[in-house]
Amino acid sequence: MKTLVWVEHDNSELKDATLSVVTAAAKLGEVHLLVAGSGCSGVADQAAKIAGVGKVHLADDAAYEHALAENVAPLIADLMGHHDAVLFPATTTGKNIAPRVAALLDVMQISDILSVEGGKVFTRPIYAGNAIATVESSDAKLVITVRGTAFDKAEPAGGSAAVEAVSGPGDAGLSSFVGSEIAESERPELTSAKIIVSGGRALKDAETFEQFITPLADKLGAGIGASRAAVDAGYVPNDYQVGQTGKIVAPEVYIAIGISGAIQHLAGMKDSKTIIAINKDEDAPIFQVADIGLVADLYKAVPELTEKL
Repeated sequence: MKTLVWVEHDNSELKDATLSVVTAAAKLGEVHLLVAGSGCSGVADQAAKIAGVGKVHLADDAAYEHALAENVAPLIADLMGHHDAVLFPATTTGKNIAPRVAALLDVMQISDILSVEGGKVFTRPIYAGNAIATVESSDAKLVITVRGTAFDKAEPAGGSAAVEAVSGPGDAGLSSFVGSEIAESERPELTSAKIIVSGGRALKDAETFEQFITPLADKLGAGIGASRAAVDAGYVPNDYQVGQTGKIVAPEVYIAIGISGAIQHLAGMKDSKTIIAINKDEDAPIFQVADIGLVADLYKAVPELTEKL
């Protein structure tokens, strides 16, 4: 089986999410990558070095600069004449493009896979991760999104794939890029952070969140996350949200402070290697998944912890 992996990048650097997808694709067969962008030959060179990659397709066109789904999907659909499956990281952009590709190919999309059980057999979470479904596709072509936290990252060096230029339909004229406001932070991105400190509704307001969570995160060099309740209450911006409707993370250490552990939040972080929970409610659901639990008032425990680090 020939698999095509859509490479997520910013036209200069390849995103880590792609590496996990390469690992998943390798379980299906020969791996080819697609780098679609503008002025992105450097990304193609990076992609060619990923271990296990057989070929890199490079579509360098202004129409693909911002990865607009309306432009990228027809390009991928054209390439599927020579491939049996196409895989995307289950990121915001990947989940934007994949359904359009599936529609163009007239096949069912298989979303958020956790493992490859056979040629066309996969596992994926349902009911917010409370159950794992085993699904088998009967479609001739497969369109798959991959939960990156479920697969190890492929080695970014050691490969020597050939880079081949390809062209597509270009600008479909259905959408245009207007602009973006990208939050800049010295902290690691949530999806790639090795340590994450998250706060919940118990922190009362934005000032309290900043006062108790930020110093601890600074000491640990950690990313900062939050529950949906904290985001909805305006303590922190939306891009901090961890959970079913936020970001799916699996850091080495996840510290949940004042988070009760609603099912939607657990779905986004329960794959973390070590989970530490601090909550004054000993019956909080978060303690059911925590490796280390501390039943304590966060307003006393967190400053003590920060001071001793």
